[in-house]
Amino acid sequence: MNIPMTKRDIFYKDVHLFKAQSVVDDLVDDLAATLDVSRGDLNIRASPKGLFCGSGLSIHMKRGSIVHGADSEGTLIPAGVDISHVEVSETVSWVLIVEKEAVFQTLCRANLASHSSCPGPGLVITGKGYPDLATRELVGHLSVTLPTSIPLLALVDADAFGLDILSVYKFGSQSLAHERNRTTAPRIIWLGLWASELSSLSIDRDDLIPLTEHDHKKALLMLKRDNTMMPTQWKKEISYMLHTRRKAEIEIISSTPSKIALHPDAPHHPAVQIYFAGDPPKYPLVEYLIPKLKLFCAHGQKMKRVDEISKSHHN
Repeated sequence: MNIPMTKRDIFYKDVHLFKAQSVVDDLVDDLAATLDVSRGDLNIRASPKGLFCGSGLSIHMKRGSIVHGADSEGTLIPAGVDISHVEVSETVSWVLIVEKEAVFQTLCRANLASHSSCPGPGLVITGKGYPDLATRELVGHLSVTLPTSIPLLALVDADAFGLDILSVYKFGSQSLAHERNRTTAPRIIWLGLWASELSSLSIDRDDLIPLTEHDHKKALLMLKRDNTMMPTQWKKEISYMLHTRRKAEIEIISSTPSKIALHPDAPHHPAVQIYFAGDPPKYPLVEYLIPKLKLFCAHGQKMKRVDEISKSHHN
């Protein structure tokens, strides 16, 4: 029988034997690594959970159907083994990977992917926390196939676990080290949330979340990672969190719009200048993101022009 199974299916085949889903997960990953094959080659897959938003992305399935993205709602990311090819519109100007589904849904409702103030249409993707294989494969594919002038950006919580999720997208995980070539996106850039920028957004220390002992241990472990897997800037941010003993979730941007609007340096601060006039916006997170998207897109276009000039001089 050539019937694909999920890891959840295997677990429920003999719950008393496996005792926990994590046992099956580890066994499948170890078997795939030992045989130097992918999970798909074993006809074993995880249940898809990742979502994407944006009409600029269409996924063509091997059975002939097409999964079209929408600008105002999420679409489930299919398993990579079922995908024939991915089609990205030439108008797509940026890609934003978001840690949490709740934040993703907020950005969908705000139509960020087609927002008139953004530097062109974009794509928003979430793995709902630590990403599944299908989400990582899609992000990895976009990293390889999209022009380098189109930035791949990530929005995660300002804590050690948010950065760990970002590192899975950018550098991969130990359990899938044998599939790293197609499941990582080395050119992802951390757009935010940065612990070091919170004070400039007029977010009080009292509004931040105290670090737990678990947070503290996770942060110390991440500081021990090699710089090739944990960039210096990331370590500086983690050290800042440890120094202040505070962390912040992305949602804090939406919970303190009035304070951000009153920031005296708003006209000069790239992250908050759009708040300065009028009442607090309906979607403060969108207003936080737009200037950053513009900044990274402008940098990408600048590097593209430099590259074109360099190539013309060599021809």
